[in-house]
Amino acid sequence: MAMGTSEAPQPLVLKGDVTPLEELSPEDQEELRNLKKELKQLKTQSEKADTVKSRLLLDKLDHEEHKKQAQDEMMKLAQEEKDFWKALENQKQDLEQEALAIEETNHQLRQQINKQKEKLEFMRSENESLQQKFKIIAAIPEKAVKFIGVEKEIPDHKLEEDCLHIQGQFSIIQNLALTLSGGQALITFEEEQVAERILKLARCPVTVDSAKMDVKPSRVALDRTVKFEVQLNVSLKKIEVSNIPPILPEERIRDKLELNFSKPSLGGGEVDNVEYNKDSGTAVITFLHTGVAERLAMKKIYPFDMGHKVSEVFVSLCTEDRLKKFQTFYGTSRRTVLLSGISDVLDEEDLQDNLEIHFQKPNNYGGEVENIKYNAQGQTSVAYFNEETVGSE
Repeated sequence: MAMGTSEAPQPLVLKGDVTPLEELSPEDQEELRNLKKELKQLKTQSEKADTVKSRLLLDKLDHEEHKKQAQDEMMKLAQEEKDFWKALENQKQDLEQEALAIEETNHQLRQQINKQKEKLEFMRSENESLQQKFKIIAAIPEKAVKFIGVEKEIPDHKLEEDCLHIQGQFSIIQNLALTLSGGQALITFEEEQVAERILKLARCPVTVDSAKMDVKPSRVALDRTVKFEVQLNVSLKKIEVSNIPPILPEERIRDKLELNFSKPSLGGGEVDNVEYNKDSGTAVITFLHTGVAERLAMKKIYPFDMGHKVSEVFVSLCTEDRLKKFQTFYGTSRRTVLLSGISDVLDEEDLQDNLEIHFQKPNNYGGEVENIKYNAQGQTSVAYFNEETVGSE
């Protein structure tokens, strides 16, 4: 609230002669007293006004100081808000860049995954092709085995355990083959350097019964072939049963298997364990003693009494096989040369003899011939090479 300041009372100036108080009339004396009283009141009001004025000035100073503090606080908060939004914007930009980097990484990873999938699919396709190409369907003929010595001594405490299995290892190598067309010959020399000399020639002039021909020598490149080992483990206490009719619940079939194969009258023995697979219709039966499994496997067929029906099941020894050291390689014959461009100027046998004579002569860069095979025009044959005559690539 704004307040005005009253002017200080002016001193009473009496002009002319001063009349003593006693000589004044009562009315003048009363008026004088009232004036003094009024003067005192004015002085009191003036002092109060000065006090109020001083207080208002102090309040104004405090207000201005508070206002300045509030302004400083507002500026500080405004700066903090500005810094906060700037930091938030920077963080947003960083997150956007990081998101872009992650998206780029994910894109690259997806491309790599797709490439790996394509590579895996190609490898699976190649693997299937190789499996079909090198699939071996052959029965290994029976072979008499002669005991020639002890390979290793078995401690007595492991003798019974080791005698429960028959272990064998077989190395299998597919013969390298080459299809020989008509008008071609394969010639194998006894020494590699002779074959190398012939291969350095662009053509070999050959005269046979007054007929001349230019024979072209070339290196023998063989198809891809395989080499691997098979480890075979035959259990003497287990048999594998197949062709089991799935007409009973699994638990009952297990009981029936144990019951049927424990009959000594049918060649069975005490059963230790039965593992039945309903999906494949097969079971693996483990006997407590050796000899039972071999005896049953020799029968091959066993009557399986299911209570209301007797079925024939197939019995064999339980074998485990493992493929090791599987290798595929290409071979190139070191001592064999392929001869092409041969004309049938003689019959097959005579022409083959003349070719052998020609390539045995040192003046024709030849040497001792170990073997030669010529195919007449219109014929096709397959030549097989053993591992010793070729080098792998």
